[in-house]
Amino acid sequence: MSRRSLRPQLNQIRGWVRQGRTDAWIAHQLEVTVQQIQSFKRENELEADGDGTGEPIEEVDLRAEDDAAIAAELEAEAARRAEEEATLAEEAAKRAAEEDAEPAEDGDDEKPAPKRRARRGGRTRRRDDATGTFEGTFDHGEEGYGLWLDPAVADDPTYAEHWAGHRPVEVTIEEDQIVIRRASGGAGDD
Repeated sequence: MSRRSLRPQLNQIRGWVRQGRTDAWIAHQLEVTVQQIQSFKRENELEADGDGTGEPIEEVDLRAEDDAAIAAELEAEAARRAEEEATLAEEAAKRAAEEDAEPAEDGDDEKPAPKRRARRGGRTRRRDDATGTFEGTFDHGEEGYGLWLDPAVADDPTYAEHWAGHRPVEVTIEEDQIVIRRASGGAGDD
């Protein structure tokens, strides 16, 4: 790493030192070495217990703020997902009620054209349908083969009851599908 001047970041570094940030953390943020940060702090008399004026400073616990921010983001995501699922369930119930309410027309055996579902943008982590279909990725990495499943699998009650943990499996590879079944007589079979 080439040596660069840290003088423009003096106030920012001073604030981080007052907050109790480590030299390694500061170095990472500024993309310099820890030794450069330590040298800069000595040259500019930056001390963690004060800024050279002898005045005590208020100790700030940033971990609590970070944890609170992450918790708020997770709660907002969960609320958004619940609202989205409620909207979808409401739409499905409305469609089902409309289909049940439509009387059969006299002598008309033709089925009405199915209604198109509106496409929504973005990727979701919810189940695709009630049959237990999830997204996954088959990975042929340098260290072997792997199957990465959508994290929503963990919320599925069937998975939780029959597949969670380590279970021996049998894999059948066919031209258009790969089938994974529980191995018979395994130690994990209950």
